[in-house]
Amino acid sequence: MEGIEIIDFQPEGYKPLVDYESWRVAVLKFCDDLLIENVKTMQKHLYTDEVFVLVQGRCTLFLAGEGDKPGRITAVHMEPHKIYNIKKGTWHNHIMDTDGEVVIVENRDTCDDNSPILPLDKNQLVELANAAK
Repeated sequence: MEGIEIIDFQPEGYKPLVDYESWRVAVLKFCDDLLIENVKTMQKHLYTDEVFVLVQGRCTLFLAGEGDKPGRITAVHMEPHKIYNIKKGTWHNHIMDTDGEVVIVENRDTCDDNSPILPLDKNQLVELANAAK
């Protein structure tokens, strides 16, 4: 059909679906990396906000401040169809249940080069697990 692009979501993980000029729409579905026991790092984006919208299932966002390294960890349990805009420079990560599905909107040039990832120490991993409850 002319004038429309229809794209199926993938079975699991992160996948960019639409890139247009300066923005990207992606979908994140459950994969083993999103289990609490597999979350060992925090990431921040240096030049862009990142928007999350929970479509189904459960997803918890973890935030850890804006410093040079992740700070105190807090959890935000997402609600379906609400927009969660993580501001640029904010350390974050997330977990998801097996039914989880999230739409992500971000700058098209968001990549590893402008999105540092740092490991969490033992105390932060305990803090992360406690925040998830």
